[in-house]
Amino acid sequence: MNDDLPYCGPAPMPGQIWTAWNLDPVLLAVLVVAGALLLARSSSRGAAAIALASLTVAFVSPLCALTVALFSARAVHHLLLVTVAAPALALALPLLPRVPAGLSLAGVTAAMIAWHLPSVYSHIWASEVMYWAMQVAMLVPAWGFWSAMLTPRMTAEDAFRRALLVGGLAGIMGLIGALLTFAPGTLYLQHVDGAAAWGLTALADQQLAGLLMWVPGFLPLAALAAWILQRGWKAGFAA
Repeated sequence: MNDDLPYCGPAPMPGQIWTAWNLDPVLLAVLVVAGALLLARSSSRGAAAIALASLTVAFVSPLCALTVALFSARAVHHLLLVTVAAPALALALPLLPRVPAGLSLAGVTAAMIAWHLPSVYSHIWASEVMYWAMQVAMLVPAWGFWSAMLTPRMTAEDAFRRALLVGGLAGIMGLIGALLTFAPGTLYLQHVDGAAAWGLTALADQQLAGLLMWVPGFLPLAALAAWILQRGWKAGFAA
C-alpha cells in the first residue's frame, strides 16, 4: 500500500466504488490460511463461513475503500466486526472461553472508544501498523467476549447475566452513537472531501455514523441476547 494513503487506499468516487476492491496480497494470503485453519478446526462450518465472509466484506470488498471516504462506512465496518464476525468466530472456534466476560467487554469498550478519539483516529489514518493494531485490538476482545457469551452450557441465571452483559455492549455502542450524532462540530476532518464527493457534509456523515451505531447496531445485539435467553429458558425447563 502507498504510505501516503490510508490502508484501504484513496477515497473512491461514487462511480468507482464497485471496482475499489482491496487486493493486498498479504491480506489475501492471511485470509486464505486463516480460513483453511478455521474450517479445519471449527465446530460449526456454517459459523466459520459467516466469519470468513464478514471479514472478506470488511477488508477486501469495496467497503474497505468506502471507509476512507465516509466515516459512516467506518461505523458499518466496526459493527460488522463486533456484531457479526466476532460472534461467528466464537461459535466456530471459541477463544479463551475462561477469560472473564467482563474483562473482554472492557477490552472491546476500550478499543471502540479509542477508535473514536480524533487524535487516535488521525494516527490510525496515517499508519498502516496502527490501523491493523486497532483492528486486532477490537476484534480479538470481541471474539473473546462472544466466546464467553455463546458457550452452549448455561443455566437460566447464566443466560440472564449474559444478556445483561450484551446489553452493556449495546449501551456502550449507543453512547458512542449518541455522541457522534449530537456532536456540535466535525470530529474527523479526514472525511471532509470524501463525504463531499458523496453529497454529504462531514458533519452529516458523522451524524449518520452515530445513527447507524445507535439504531441498526442494536439489532444483531438484540437477536443474540434473545438467543441466549431462549437457550437459558430451555435449560431452566430441562433442569
